[in-house]
Amino acid sequence: MAALPDIVRFLDENLRIAELPDYSGAINGLQLENPGEVTRVAAAVDAAHPVIEKAIAAGADLLVVHHGLFWSETRPLTGPTYRKIRAAIDAGLAIYASHLPLDAHPEWGNNARLAAAIGVGETTPFLDYKGLDVGLRAEIAIDRDVLLERTRQAVGGPVHLCPGGPAEVRRLGIVTGGAGSEVAAVAAAGIDTLVTGEGPHWSYTLAEELGVNLLYAGHYATETFGVKALAGALEQRFALPWTFIDHPTGL
Repeated sequence: MAALPDIVRFLDENLRIAELPDYSGAINGLQLENPGEVTRVAAAVDAAHPVIEKAIAAGADLLVVHHGLFWSETRPLTGPTYRKIRAAIDAGLAIYASHLPLDAHPEWGNNARLAAAIGVGETTPFLDYKGLDVGLRAEIAIDRDVLLERTRQAVGGPVHLCPGGPAEVRRLGIVTGGAGSEVAAVAAAGIDTLVTGEGPHWSYTLAEELGVNLLYAGHYATETFGVKALAGALEQRFALPWTFIDHPTGL
């Protein structure tokens, strides 16, 4: 058992919640508290109602997620929003979210963990967003098809390739989630191959025109890494058991 305020303090400090920027509607940190004690942690990508119900069924009293409860303008607690928050409150389930701070974390981050899973060695931050480098880059020498297969193995599923760049990858970028829309900025940074989650339709044709390989490995699939790392860190620091709630979107 651990005290929720101690867990929140540990996560806030290590993720630098107070310092790092994010999208205007995102709220990083504790989004919903419970009576104050945690005995089991659940980790998931999204704080969706089915995920909350699965976390409750698993006996968790803390859910750590990448995509939290709040993303847009203030809205009333009615309908589906009311129902999922009511379910969490009734079960004493606290919810903690970390979006861009988790993406960028050098140890627990989605990018760092995906890079390690692919077998990439030394990396450096790149791709600025409001003063925060949200991606990683690496100098590497690897056949594009080998990289594609390694990425498939890392995410445990299909990876869609836009073969717009060289067959021999030299400058690799990794930005999980929906960073396909940043392909122009990636090319301007000298990257010849980007591994990301998803992108808009036009990102494929633009990548071809810019001479960049683009590997779409799934928004959900590329962002399972960070929350698992968070839960593992809580197990190590507070001796809390944890479980991963898998609720894939296929996107």
